[in-house]
Parts: sequence; C-alpha cells; structure tokens
Amino acid sequence: MFFYKFKNKILITKNEFTEFERISEKEAKSDKGILFVLTGIEPLKSRRHFCIADSSLFFLENESIQLLGRVERSKRNLPLWLEKRISEKKLVSLNKNYPSWKEVLTARIPKQWRIHIVGLGDVGGILLVGLRLLGGKDIESIGIFDRNSKAVTRWLFETNQILAPFRSKQFPHVYPVSEEHLFNCDMFVFCATVGVPSIGQEKEDVRMSQFRGNSKIISEYARKAREKSFKGIFAVVSDPVDLLCKKVFLESNTANDRSLDFTGLASEQIRGYGLGVMNARAIYYAGKSSETASYIHEGRAYGPHGKGLIIANSIKNYNKQISEKLTNQVLGANLEVRKTGYKPYVAPALSSGSFSILATIRGQWHYSATFLGGEFMGAKNRMLRTGIELERLNITPTLMEKINTTYRELNTLL
Repeated sequence: MFFYKFKNKILITKNEFTEFERISEKEAKSDKGILFVLTGIEPLKSRRHFCIADSSLFFLENESIQLLGRVERSKRNLPLWLEKRISEKKLVSLNKNYPSWKEVLTARIPKQWRIHIVGLGDVGGILLVGLRLLGGKDIESIGIFDRNSKAVTRWLFETNQILAPFRSKQFPHVYPVSEEHLFNCDMFVFCATVGVPSIGQEKEDVRMSQFRGNSKIISEYARKAREKSFKGIFAVVSDPVDLLCKKVFLESNTANDRSLDFTGLASEQIRGYGLGVMNARAIYYAGKSSETASYIHEGRAYGPHGKGLIIANSIKNYNKQISEKLTNQVLGANLEVRKTGYKPYVAPALSSGSFSILATIRGQWHYSATFLGGEFMGAKNRMLRTGIELERLNITPTLMEKINTTYRELNTLL
C-alpha cells in the first residue's frame, strides 16, 4: 500500500506512481478529510467513484451484481485508522481509468440544488408539483422545458401559484429554461416520452413498448450533456428507466468515430427512477394479507420497473412463493388502474420521482437504478458526499439467483 498527495488530496494506491508526491502513512493518517483509493477497472464495467462502505470494497478489482450481497470472507485486514475512515464514510474508491477521474477530487454536493425538468406530460407535471411542494429547503429553483410551449406556460402559472398562507413556507421558484441552457443545473430530470398506449390498446408491459421512441429522444439529450460537459446528475424517469440509463451512458461516451472514449457522463452521474413506486405498490398489496405483511418491514425490491422486477417478501425469511405472488400483484397494478379508464401516472411521478429525487439529494436511502458492473440495476442505495453506497445484505442463494437472472436479462436487452 502506497500513500501520495495530489492536488492537496491524499491518494492510496496498490502500486507505485511517479506522477504523485509520495508521503508516509503517518502523514496520510493525520489528514482528517476524505481519502481516495485508486483503482484501474474498465470503465464500461465500473463506476468512476463510489463510497467504500466496508473493507471488501478496498482496492476492488471488479464490479458485479454480487455487490448487493454481504460477503464477509472478502473483507480485508486494514489498519484500524482506515477501518475508522470507512465507518465515517470518508473513503472513496476512485477509478483512474476514467479520463475525468481528477474531477472527483474537488467535486462538491450542492447545498441547494438547481433542477431542470424536460417533459411536462402526465408524469413530468405531477413530479414538478411534488418537488415544488416538498423541496423548499433543498431545491433552489426548478427550470422547466417542453417542446410544447403551452405546457410550459400552463405549469408556470400553476406551480408558481402554489403557496402556503402568508408565505409561511419556502417554495423553489419555477421558471422557463431554454433548450440551450438545459444543462446549466445540478440535476437534469428526463420525463419526456412518446408512444404511450391509449387505454384499451396497451400490451401487458407498456414500458417496453416505449423504449424505441424514448431512446431516440434521450440519446439527443445524452449527446448534449456530453457537449456541455455536464457535471451534475442525469435523472431518468421515463420508461423503461434501466435501459434508458444505459442508453444515456453509451451515447454520452461515444465519440464522433463511434468509439467509446468515456469523456461524457460518468456512470454514477446517471440514475433511473422507477423502482420507488414498485416498492410503494408492494407495501400497498402486502398490507392486504397477513401472508405478505412481512414485506412492509422486512421486504426489498430489486430490478427494473416492469418485467424482471423482484419483490422479496422478507430478507430475513425469504419465501419464493409468497414473493412471486406479491411480485405479480405489483406488476399488475398498472393494468388495474387502466381498467378504471385512467392512466397510472400519479403514484409513479411522486413515489419514483419526487420523493426518490428528494431522498437522493438529501443523502437518504431510497430505491433507484444505478450502474452495477455494466448494467443499471434497481436497488436500495443512497448518495453520500463520497459517492453511492449500495445497501448490502445477507441475501439467500435462491433470491440471489433470481436477482442474477434479472441482471443477465438486462444485459441481453441493450
């Protein structure tokens, strides 16, 4: 193990580097700030940086779906002072194979976020209302854009007229943003969509039928994010979030000659918001039967917002049959709402969108899809100043195999 100082930050490496100033372990130990552990993993299969939440992630050599499980045998014997830094969430794994790795050394999480929303349809409009009502302490302002200018005008009137009596509560200002300045923000939220089936004309999984049209639109914005050297979070709310996230990652990192140069968005800058409502629906259905009630306090959701979803009735006492029953109920929730003659967009906009986005910027645990060994996979996580921390649990082999199956299927779709 070697210790270096670079740009006034402490680097810990497995190998020697002549480009950095070598220091002693004692000097590294005396630094009370965040420390950076350098790795060199293929960017196509790894994040640029993440929080080292336990010693098994120290000098990690590859990333895979197994990171969702707690693997005691792989933990390393580290000096006590480094173990203490891990417990304080002050260690960052930093991938030197990303051309932009040095940017992480000086990156900061905003105190108040500037959020831009693209797409003011059913989901985008309700998500905007949620952020306006709930985001006063955490959101500075919300810029809105839609290619239908009347939608922008409508939501400017509607949201800026949402006020508590006598201005007793703070609300973020909502303003129109031009397409040219869409990436002048801390978080870009993509809610644009095409091809939503009409009531009665939908297929079993509406989300997958949207992918072709939505991927074309989101690819345009991914390339714009690259052109603007966007440093914030690219949040995907349109369906299917997992595949669209990967599309953004690939498109933003593709050069003019169609080669991948990884100078666009780092994988951890991209997040998909679709699993929050699946967890909310699981809680709703779980409360209807004593057989499934364990999910409310012990259950977990994994995977996509649609086919491949995994609802585990309990991490402590996983039951495959009960879990599959609950999963089927959750997957059918969209169709149940559509039977009433209405499109199901309110709960997704708030549970997957507004609440999960706010949890993200507040550093709280929530459900979203993040990059994991080459795919964007939905799971419980939180975003800290040192990067993403995935929830790691003792997952039974049966459940892990189901998670693996979904993970492999995602790999075949794009």
